[in-house]
Amino acid sequence: MSDVSDWWRTSIIDMEPGRIALRGEPIEGLIGNLSFAEMIWFLVRGDRPSPAQADLFEAALVAAVDHGPQAPSIATARMAVTCGLPLNNAMASAVNMLGDVHGGAGEQAVELYHFARSHAGGAGAAMGDWIDRHGKILPGFGHRFHTPVDPRAPRLMDLVSKAVDRGACHGHFREIASDIEAELARHKGKPVPMNIDGATAVIYAELGFEPPLARGLFCLSRSVGILAHAWEQKQQGGRNKGPTPPTYRWTYDGVSSEE
Repeated sequence: MSDVSDWWRTSIIDMEPGRIALRGEPIEGLIGNLSFAEMIWFLVRGDRPSPAQADLFEAALVAAVDHGPQAPSIATARMAVTCGLPLNNAMASAVNMLGDVHGGAGEQAVELYHFARSHAGGAGAAMGDWIDRHGKILPGFGHRFHTPVDPRAPRLMDLVSKAVDRGACHGHFREIASDIEAELARHKGKPVPMNIDGATAVIYAELGFEPPLARGLFCLSRSVGILAHAWEQKQQGGRNKGPTPPTYRWTYDGVSSEE
């Protein structure tokens, strides 16, 4: 092994002075011919999506771009800017907030769908086994803010159905998610509709993306909103803005000071 040229090995990019090739294709042939969504697919997977697959993939990316300053990642970006950080640092700070609880449900939902697909007992048994293993929260279903329905999910599921008709995917994971949604409603005694994470998870699973990529793709999608909010806050100004206005105080539950 060459201690220089073989230190990193990649099939993604080949480059020398005056030449850049991505997955074996000259960059100048891709510029203007591939959309950004298609380029994401191409670099991550090494092949090109069909037009129907590209449309469905882009819909999932568009759907998750933003959820307002109450989302910890967006709030972090805006606070970072008021602390004097440039846009790249504000974006990095925000993306680093996207962990298992805030930002990880899409990956977990893809895992749930694969688990249910391989489970012999059907959606109900799979759901019960998943809850026993991972806890009472079922990723991809229900929303603390959007009740009764997350408006993004029905639209995405409608696009999945149209994509099936166009031959972009088979619809297996759409059916699994619908079965889980129905079983969850029976279990809870009330509707617990699919949310944005559950719907985008259906799309990523249908398109053949592995579960960890669902989180990575969510990070790419949410970065759009993060950038927009960071830039807006930069235009608005403000210095050292914390999570609450300065007139509000936290609850102190420690030892009382003595006079």
